[in-house]
Amino acid sequence: MTTVSTGKSWTGLAHDPRILAGAAAGLVSALAALWAFRGLPLGTVLFWFSPAPLFLAGLGFGLPAFLIALAVAGVTLLVSAQTIAPVAIYLGAYGIPAALLLATALRGATGHLALSMPLALLGLWPACLVLLAGLLLAGPEGGLEVALRDAVTLGLTRMGLDAPAELVEQIVRLKASALALWLALALAANAAFAQKVLRRNGLDPAPATRWSTARLPRWYPGLPALAGLVWLLADPVDDLLPLSVALTLAVPLLLQGLAALHTRLPRAKWRGPILVLIYVLLLVFSLPGAIILVALGLVEQFGRATPPSANS
Repeated sequence: MTTVSTGKSWTGLAHDPRILAGAAAGLVSALAALWAFRGLPLGTVLFWFSPAPLFLAGLGFGLPAFLIALAVAGVTLLVSAQTIAPVAIYLGAYGIPAALLLATALRGATGHLALSMPLALLGLWPACLVLLAGLLLAGPEGGLEVALRDAVTLGLTRMGLDAPAELVEQIVRLKASALALWLALALAANAAFAQKVLRRNGLDPAPATRWSTARLPRWYPGLPALAGLVWLLADPVDDLLPLSVALTLAVPLLLQGLAALHTRLPRAKWRGPILVLIYVLLLVFSLPGAIILVALGLVEQFGRATPPSANS
């Protein structure tokens, strides 16, 4: 009797959709990341989409399926690469922040996704990474600033470009915030893509939710303001770390400003060209454009009513 019972238990376990979905998602995500780590064609594109299977498992089958997918992906990367570096990059860029996003989003009442804390985490997690990097690289050799300057100079040289000191300095001061913006866009886009795919196939348990309706917690704008104050009071020789933290924490406000542009502009023939022009200006005049969008995000946070479809 015991043997029969155990067999039934294992049969039920093997057919559990959460385990099957989690294992499949973890393998696909790890394969996409490995493709990028080994420099294969279209590797960068695949790395952008490597969190999508994780979100598909988590949003479609719950947090346990996501954790299974994350464990399978981590073990697969470790066994394939035989070094901890790819696993650390994967977990730091996608695995851990995606887990935090899902854990806070799935606490929404009546099945709705709560987007307030996930939006805040798109700034909090990169800021934590910047602080950790600053702590690990601290030393007489120059710390975070020297490491970033060497990385930027090497990158420009490999692209066949000159690396004048002024250009390197400008990139170094904006590099952390640019990486944070890239990470935030990648996570948000993959989560939205996963929910759209699940909804089309009738597997999405949560009602339709748009990131553009998210609003930050009321206390959040105080964090980049506090980090900015620390930067203003810091010694100019050691001001890169507080500056990077302040700019990184401002990323969710910038995203909120972008969302305001998309939701508040009327649907007219000139809407598309205006949005394209704004994105081009943001790329060409990155810092002034970012400041304008952050200001718009603050206006959206405190000066206008939250859209009726927003979820907090």
